[in-house]
Amino acid sequence: MRAAPKWRLAALAVVAALVAAPPALGERGGKEVVESTCAACHARGTHGAPKIGDRKAWSMRAERGLSSLTQSALKGIRAMPSHGGNPDLTDLEIARAVAYMVNRSGGRWVEPASLGELGTERTGPQVVREYCGKCHQTGSGGAPKVGDLAAWRPYLTNGLDNAVRTAIRGHGGMPPRGNRADLTDTEMRNAVLTMITPPAPGAEKKRAPQPAAAPSTLYQSVGGINVHLGLVPAEAMRALPEGSAERSMHGGVPSGSGYYHMNVTLIDAASKAPITDARVQARLELPGASGASSTLQPVTIGNTPSYGSYVRMLPNSTYRIVLQVEKPGAADPVEARFEHRTY
Repeated sequence: MRAAPKWRLAALAVVAALVAAPPALGERGGKEVVESTCAACHARGTHGAPKIGDRKAWSMRAERGLSSLTQSALKGIRAMPSHGGNPDLTDLEIARAVAYMVNRSGGRWVEPASLGELGTERTGPQVVREYCGKCHQTGSGGAPKVGDLAAWRPYLTNGLDNAVRTAIRGHGGMPPRGNRADLTDTEMRNAVLTMITPPAPGAEKKRAPQPAAAPSTLYQSVGGINVHLGLVPAEAMRALPEGSAERSMHGGVPSGSGYYHMNVTLIDAASKAPITDARVQARLELPGASGASSTLQPVTIGNTPSYGSYVRMLPNSTYRIVLQVEKPGAADPVEARFEHRTY
């Protein structure tokens, strides 16, 4: 077989493409999960668990937001084991159960959707129009009005980031995230910016079509390991010559849109030698949903050993990519986090 050009091998080797498959279909709703698992303790407040219906107990926890509460449930906290003692529950089912218990205790959250059910990220004007404007257009309850810079100035004294955090956590008569638990941090930031300096009428337009995504590379050094993460669009993989090793990896390039090949290269920071005996897990996190984890397979592209898999991501979305690297003999796994925007 004809050798692949060096530039292509190098690009694919450094391109660590991470994209975990969407959660499995048929995942249970919050009510079903609570009744089958969580209610054993939360229905009665056993072992100090916040009792379903106890508004005071849940309001303090709800201020932390869905992501934080879900992480506590996933990892376990105090007398509660991880995943509520039921390892068969998916991350998404746990998040839905948390939202259900909050709602039964005075909250008005939206149960998170799976990746397949989610749409693209909402714009600032869209969030303001659908949610924030109910109070901020008229100044109801003392809310600073849209476009009133003088009213917003006190909130900006400590910077825009602080103003966004205030909106996320809640302030005065405004509940956390404007009582919309499914609004992401980015959407909240976009909404705050829109309310401070609203666009001129008619200025919000559709995004122009974006060119095909190019390979993306990300780098981080953590725990003595240099982690190279790359994302190669499936379209680029399909364009490689028939019979090339890259096209046959992992059973071949998947059909359909939104697929990427993830390739993670690990280098020992001290010796500069490739790490070939690690276990690498990748997780994609999209605000409002819990991403599934996948174990990356050892692959060799050219002479470079690495770890790879095909993953799928929605367009026009910002993902948090979490890589967990376990080396034989190491006391704890190393975790590297990246952020990647799709178009």
